[in-house]
Amino acid sequence: MSSRLKADGLLAVFEGLDQSGKQTQAERLRDRLTAAGRTVRLLSFPDYETIIGQEIGRALRGERDYSAEVMQLLYVANRYEWKAEIERERTAGTIVVCDRYLASSIAYGEAHGLDGAWLKEIQRYLPEPDVTFLLDIDPSVSARRKTVDRDRYERDLSLLSRVRESYLRQAAEAGWVRLDAARPPDVIAAEVYGAIT
Repeated sequence: MSSRLKADGLLAVFEGLDQSGKQTQAERLRDRLTAAGRTVRLLSFPDYETIIGQEIGRALRGERDYSAEVMQLLYVANRYEWKAEIERERTAGTIVVCDRYLASSIAYGEAHGLDGAWLKEIQRYLPEPDVTFLLDIDPSVSARRKTVDRDRYERDLSLLSRVRESYLRQAAEAGWVRLDAARPPDVIAAEVYGAIT
């Protein structure tokens, strides 16, 4: 493990369509880093335990009818609820691993016709990731991996295609690692760990 990783905190983020393996890879990275003696905090967004997160859950189940702008403002506010904690943890040397973060609002917001620059601007005071992993899969693969209890976003393949396009554009920026998520989880986990260390 590099000397930098031994001492410094880090914010590592997993992005991608639903069923791309974000939670699996986030948990594997947490477990491997913990076994290597690091302190790790695993977060998942949206955090449905907060008041704002509960409202997001209602909207995704169809109990609320919010505009695309309102939905993204809720997602972003949900992350701001965790801002101070993420900053504290990273400063203390903890590796913070997130299942979804800033890029999700840009990807899903752009897919709904919102302005990517606005979506980036309203998140500019949130901690920036040190590395973002895009677990890239085709929307049809995402749909095949989950056939029941799909929320309104998961059922819309044309929307998911637009989300993927946004993710691929964002992943061309510095600080991103794009991984083919159709491969075996062990292969992906090894590449993730290699990139982190």
